[in-house]
Amino acid sequence: MERRRRMDFTSEQMGCRKRLKGSLESAGESDFFDALPDDLVLCILCKLSSTASCPADFISFLITCKRFNGLGLHSLVLSKACEEMISVKAKNWSESTHRFLKLCADSGNAEACYTLGMIRFYCLQNRGSGASLMAKAAISSHAPAIYSLAVIQFNGSGGSKNDKDLRAGVALCARAAFLGHINALRELGHCLQDGYGVKQNIAKGRRFLIQANAQELAAVLDTAAPSALNVGSWLTWNPLLLHRYVSVAGCTFLSDFGYNVPAPETHPVNRFISDWFSGFEGIPGPGLRLCSHPGCGRPETRRHEFRRCSVCGAVNYCSRACQALDWKLRHKAECTAAERWIDDGGEIEPNGIDINIVGNGNAEEAMEI
Repeated sequence: MERRRRMDFTSEQMGCRKRLKGSLESAGESDFFDALPDDLVLCILCKLSSTASCPADFISFLITCKRFNGLGLHSLVLSKACEEMISVKAKNWSESTHRFLKLCADSGNAEACYTLGMIRFYCLQNRGSGASLMAKAAISSHAPAIYSLAVIQFNGSGGSKNDKDLRAGVALCARAAFLGHINALRELGHCLQDGYGVKQNIAKGRRFLIQANAQELAAVLDTAAPSALNVGSWLTWNPLLLHRYVSVAGCTFLSDFGYNVPAPETHPVNRFISDWFSGFEGIPGPGLRLCSHPGCGRPETRRHEFRRCSVCGAVNYCSRACQALDWKLRHKAECTAAERWIDDGGEIEPNGIDINIVGNGNAEEAMEI
């Protein structure tokens, strides 16, 4: 009797399930996924956009279904997009990519504002719109955007030489340095050492440079793989190198003390600009040069905007930070003295280097570190 009742109850349950399934199908609902609230799906998508390792991770999620595609372009999701998710290569640039970055920027994503601002300012030569986007990112305390605006102020980029504002550049560098930007901290140290846009304070400038070196090493240690740390292929000491470079004026880098420290990772937008001009779009314009530091990519916006090496005249830099980094990475071994420089037009270039960043004519002092 008990067994019969159980069988009847089971049959009744199965009948209810069949009726429920039939009613769901008749209503156009195939499973319980569609019954999930939008707020929960948006929360999941926000987590994905903030942790994606590349754009493909997010795109593959968007094409899963129509609902994901619609909610994935929600302003809340786009505002959380991380640096890796919105990184784009120059060879893949298109109008659809431009529209997607603009959607992210309009959603209040500071990284997207900075990326699109840099691309518009330097690659698409839309100076006003690019600077406005970088300023929007700077308002959100985006350190790379603040430092980029400082470089623009130092060089008067997008305008004439008279548009330089050294005081504004120093103030922006100080803000970016406070937020932990290593290049801004290094730039500020050189400005204080040279009295460039600020009252000269050599001791304070050297302290800032030492702090920049310490933060650079900490960033390398933080991002290096455990296997690289165990092998000991870098951060090894050679006392001969210390003896060789100990007399360099200013504050030396860890590599100048004889330590082999890897180069810091390049920001995706700097790789984009470098690829855009080096292999995709060519030179920025007649007589215009690119920053010689391979991790920068910034082009000149007018002739002779960047500073040249006072010894060889073969390299030029948009900032002291790029100059110092490239000196320790490669130019120190390549720099050779030259009596005069001749520009691309065949004329001797007067005042090709800012006297504030050169030394006393020595190859190592000229690139003051």
